[in-house]
Amino acid sequence: MKVMITGCQGNLGSRLVPYLEERGIQCIGVDAGFFQTGVLGVVKDPVLVTNDARQLEDKHFHDVEAVIHLAAISNDPLNQLASNLVYDPTRTYTRKISEICKQRGIRFIFPSSCSVYGVGSNDLLTEDDEIKPQTGYSLNKVQIEDDLRALGDNTFRPIALRLATVFGYSPRMRFDVVINMFVGMALTEGRIMLNSNGQAWRPHLYIDDACEAFYQSLMTSSLDSGLNVMNIGRNDNNLRIIDIVEMMKTICPQLKVSFMNQEDSDETDLVRDRKIQDGVDKRTYKVDFSKIPNILPKCEIKVSVYDGIERLMTNLNALSFNQKIFKSRCFYRLQQLEYLHKQKLVNDELAWCV
Repeated sequence: MKVMITGCQGNLGSRLVPYLEERGIQCIGVDAGFFQTGVLGVVKDPVLVTNDARQLEDKHFHDVEAVIHLAAISNDPLNQLASNLVYDPTRTYTRKISEICKQRGIRFIFPSSCSVYGVGSNDLLTEDDEIKPQTGYSLNKVQIEDDLRALGDNTFRPIALRLATVFGYSPRMRFDVVINMFVGMALTEGRIMLNSNGQAWRPHLYIDDACEAFYQSLMTSSLDSGLNVMNIGRNDNNLRIIDIVEMMKTICPQLKVSFMNQEDSDETDLVRDRKIQDGVDKRTYKVDFSKIPNILPKCEIKVSVYDGIERLMTNLNALSFNQKIFKSRCFYRLQQLEYLHKQKLVNDELAWCV
């Protein structure tokens, strides 16, 4: 099977490519290269078709049997740019790519997000429950799902995987997601600094389990007509942020915990979550993952948050991980994009100027 992976040089793509190739999948890639240099470990990139998903045309899809469309802006937009400037282009090129896939009979797999639920009750949210996106990022996911739903029919059956928050080792690390950040803090500083009071609920997904969900999405024959939406994670990985801190303290008994103050802003810019105001994260939701066997009967989500934290610590320690690496801008999506934009290397729509 020949699979095109857009966003192949991102955090998830850099782990997904070797994961699929180890299972006999031939991968070709598309990536703008914004995070190409943020390497921590050995990278195995596929052959690139183009460096911008906006440039993809029908001719690029010869012999392609499936597209995994990771290319996107994976954090909130830059402070000085309107959300629509950042996200509207991703919706436009996603629609174009999915239309080509429909015309060619190519399977289309889209990584949506559990963040579309936004604010939930104490109940576990299913794919049929109301969605309440709270950020430009999650609204963008909803809009793309709507476009795919409009395109879907009995011959074109796209898949939208609503992923829980992905964590764990990738050769292109992200330290701007909560568990990766906590592990980075613990290993380099012996402490965790919280952006909020820690009471918000989130589902979490180990990166290899996310890769397995994509692999099984390539393999499955259990798709319904139209858009197939499913939450990807496991129910016992729904945890409050403070619960993760307590797990970390059992693994690292000497770990110190503090709460971020406004006056910390200069030295903590990399780890500060700008969406949290007055120490309260309004995005809180728990998700139900019981639908997975209906569409991906061979997909097993194996790794608990606790085990995933231990695996990530082992991976980082094996790479002589230190504070200089942890504080490198290239491992933080928002700050890296802001740097490229400030240097006028990318324009307001986050396309290369040179």
